Amino acid sequence: MAMAFLLDLGRCIGCEACVVACKTGNELPDGMAYIELIEQIRGTFPDLEGGFDNHRCLHCADAACVAVCPTGALFKEDGMTRLNRSACSGCDYCVGSCPYGVPKMVDGRSAKCDACASTTKAGGSPWCVTTCPSRALEYGERGEILRTARSRAEALRAHYPNAQVYGETQAGGLGVVVVLPDDPEVLGLPRDPEPPMMAAAWQGFVQPVSIGLIGVTAVGLGVAGVIARRNHMAELKELEAAEVGAGDTADGEEV
Repeated sequence: MAMAFLLDLGRCIGCEACVVACKTGNELPDGMAYIELIEQIRGTFPDLEGGFDNHRCLHCADAACVAVCPTGALFKEDGMTRLNRSACSGCDYCVGSCPYGVPKMVDGRSAKCDACASTTKAGGSPWCVTTCPSRALEYGERGEILRTARSRAEALRAHYPNAQVYGETQAGGLGVVVVLPDDPEVLGLPRDPEPPMMAAAWQGFVQPVSIGLIGVTAVGLGVAGVIARRNHMAELKELEAAEVGAGDTADGEEV
């Protein structure tokens, strides 16, 4: 079952409880954080509006980071983009491929939110959701999250006419469905996110060539195996013939 977060920027009060809870609950070391809260000011003076961007992994269904990861350290599970840091090679391909600029390299390995995998698999809620005082964050089955997001966006339009749901289709459908008070571009989000050229190059050229080289190597090993077996059979026949010859000689000497 695909799960998802609801991130309602119309309700975010900038308290940073989610930031602290995430860091504490996941026991993140110094220099590592999965959530960054960024204050935003929109409009022109004197008609200004304030708000917050909750910068985090959006768990793309078509995750570019997963596509370029050469070791499988990044993978999809239950709608979330997981990270097994122990399998990370430190290539930093994920850093350059994410259209949202999320993964960071910490101590030579990728670091990003994995949706509190150990906690949610045990039946709990992600740390950030548990501590949010304004219910700007929720977690549940993606279909239900989408229905809640649409309802909240509709209510928010009474104050923000451009309020909308972001993440229904972007990047194949996001695992973090965002209620925006304004257009994505105004809030620093791409309307139609595309992975950078590096990711496209990896998927279109480097990865197929690598697979091709692996295939060529496999074919080469197969041909070598055939030749080796043929030579081995010839050696066995020569050995057998030599043994037969030696036996005939011994029989002749006994006579």
